[in-house]
Amino acid sequence: MGSSLANCTGSWSISEESLRRYVFYASENCIQELLSASDSNSVGSANDGWKVLGIDNGIEISKQRSGSLHTFRSRWLLKSVSPQQFITVANAIDAAKQWDSDLVEANYIKDLEENLSIIRLRFGEKSKPLFRNREFIVYERHETMDDGTLVVAVASLPKEIAAGLHPKQNNAIRGLLLQSGWVVEKLEDDSCIVTYIVQLDPAGWLPKCFVNRFNTKLVMIIEKLKKQLLACLYNGVA
Repeated sequence: MGSSLANCTGSWSISEESLRRYVFYASENCIQELLSASDSNSVGSANDGWKVLGIDNGIEISKQRSGSLHTFRSRWLLKSVSPQQFITVANAIDAAKQWDSDLVEANYIKDLEENLSIIRLRFGEKSKPLFRNREFIVYERHETMDDGTLVVAVASLPKEIAAGLHPKQNNAIRGLLLQSGWVVEKLEDDSCIVTYIVQLDPAGWLPKCFVNRFNTKLVMIIEKLKKQLLACLYNGVA
């Protein structure tokens, strides 16, 4: 991959081209997983691996067993909202603000391509247990498929690459966003179906059952993002 070990602290020095190539292929795999999880033809079938937990305010919440940390999914029909409108608020930084209001810092570290960036998210000591004193170094990729479906893929970089790009602060725990993102499918009446998938490992000492319970709440950010979008539309921003 063209990388070299920078020091003995577990960080890698990696060239710009190697980083771009790695993130491109990693995000390509994430996009395919998101598309598979949102496939309307398989959703609800006995063989798709997802278990529907319930419907909350019109949002279907499901989970899929994936080792000790489950993957969670939410799906919602948004009427009179186009994919392009929703995607304006469906990004890593806006999502992090919905996860926890005590987001201390969110900034772009590097733009690798027009639709591919590296982002740092840092949460403070007043945050919820899942995010308290934690930071995430993630990539974010936006892609439009041939049928017009919009996909936003967000996931953490491997810890060695992340450490090379941005050294970890002494008082911070570096969590892992194993996979997450949105799939926004356009409908004929200028509405859309939004699917959000998340699998998060906050790292540090937290019971896995607690993490899994909290992850079910994370997928409800679709509702919060819709409210944010409607506010933007009302103010003529989106």
